[in-house]
Amino acid sequence: HHAAQQGLAFGVGLSPFELYRDFSGSQRELLLRKVEQLNQLTCPLLAVLFDDMLGALPGLAETQLAIFDCIRQHSNAQHFLFCPTYYSDDPLLVKHFGEQPNRYLEIVGQALPAEVQVFWTGPKVISHSYPSEHLQSVAARLQRKPLLWDNYPVNDAQRLTGHLHLLPFATRPHQQALAANPPAPSFSFATIAQHCSGLLANPMNQAALSQLSLQSLGQLWRQHCNLPESAPTELHGAVIALLQQDCAQLQFTGLPNFSATDKKKLLQRYQEQLPNPLAAEVYEWLQGGYAFDPACLT
Repeated sequence: HHAAQQGLAFGVGLSPFELYRDFSGSQRELLLRKVEQLNQLTCPLLAVLFDDMLGALPGLAETQLAIFDCIRQHSNAQHFLFCPTYYSDDPLLVKHFGEQPNRYLEIVGQALPAEVQVFWTGPKVISHSYPSEHLQSVAARLQRKPLLWDNYPVNDAQRLTGHLHLLPFATRPHQQALAANPPAPSFSFATIAQHCSGLLANPMNQAALSQLSLQSLGQLWRQHCNLPESAPTELHGAVIALLQQDCAQLQFTGLPNFSATDKKKLLQRYQEQLPNPLAAEVYEWLQGGYAFDPACLT
């Protein structure tokens, strides 16, 4: 209800984790029970997520489509999203989840109803840019424009948990810092608007701190669409000043490379700002909170 008042579509992501290994009667009943629970929430948007699970199985696309169709028939959601197991051409997915079945994306795209949007993260799981040629190729395979899932400012991957991504959205600065020989960052709103059905931004583990880069994304979209600037959101001025001073250290140096002295100084600086939620997240992160979860394979 609150989301609707703000003009936002509320949604839930449902992961039927590897249900396609055994989509039998009893397992199907458990799935339908879960769908019925979601129906009680009256969520207008439902994403069915087959990402980050085993994919090298015969008939993968067909079984996932059957599961999706079962969910769709019993759900009262108004809009549906689909995340394939292979949501990028990144070899990292093959490394973790096995070889992609032949014509997997083409089968998924051909069978899904045209109104169902399909997640895609770009050439990589964490992409530097989104070339129009790449997006057009994906659209041809899926028979629809992809729904771009952009992995910034996310930091739950093993090489990212030691970094806080605080800088504005457009320049993709975290990738320049972490890649050995990164290409020139390219984030063209015109390209995305032309070749994608929409854009989703993946936030950090730190929900409050994620507001900083996400607010910049909103402003960039307003500029691209020639919309009036939104009223600035009050984001805790004193702490913002500290974050601006420490941004390079937090975003590029990274927690594993802090000296004991630097870490002690930062802990003291942000402890003095508690219980401010932004300061609290930095303080907890400095103490080892938000550590990498090995279950997050990518």
